[in-house]
Amino acid sequence: MNVIVVDGYNIIGAWDELQRLKDVDMAQARDRLIEQMAEYKSHTGDRVIVVFDAYFVKGITNKLKEYQVEIIYTKEKETADECIEKLVKKLKNVENQVYVATSDYAEQRTIFGRGALRKSARELYIELKNSEAEIEERIDQYTKVKPQIKIPLQKSVLETFEKWRRGKK
Repeated sequence: MNVIVVDGYNIIGAWDELQRLKDVDMAQARDRLIEQMAEYKSHTGDRVIVVFDAYFVKGITNKLKEYQVEIIYTKEKETADECIEKLVKKLKNVENQVYVATSDYAEQRTIFGRGALRKSARELYIELKNSEAEIEERIDQYTKVKPQIKIPLQKSVLETFEKWRRGKK
């Protein structure tokens, strides 16, 4: 199974849409990132964990699960990098390939040493946009396909049935 661990505030700072939201309301930027990662998860099937450090959210460690995405807020004195490194150590095994989404070069080098692979913020953004385009394409294909009629009927009869179905006289 692929596991992607996302450095939340690093990605928020790297993506233009989230950066603009952050300037207005950090909570909205976090929520939008989580929503986007939920879409990514539903399309790829990968396990997604988003880590936020206590720099912007004071308090004790908190783990949540929203939209099938795991969200971790670190302890007040713990950085997201430290939490990510612990997660990589815990999750990396023969069955799991762990990817860490961050553009922090020092963090990338550390996670490489622990056996994980990295995705830069830009790479993750491109993957997200590609998956959104694939979803749109599937929706378009689905709406263009008309169901096959089992009993051949004249066009005028089909039009009458369609009017009835739509509640028109």
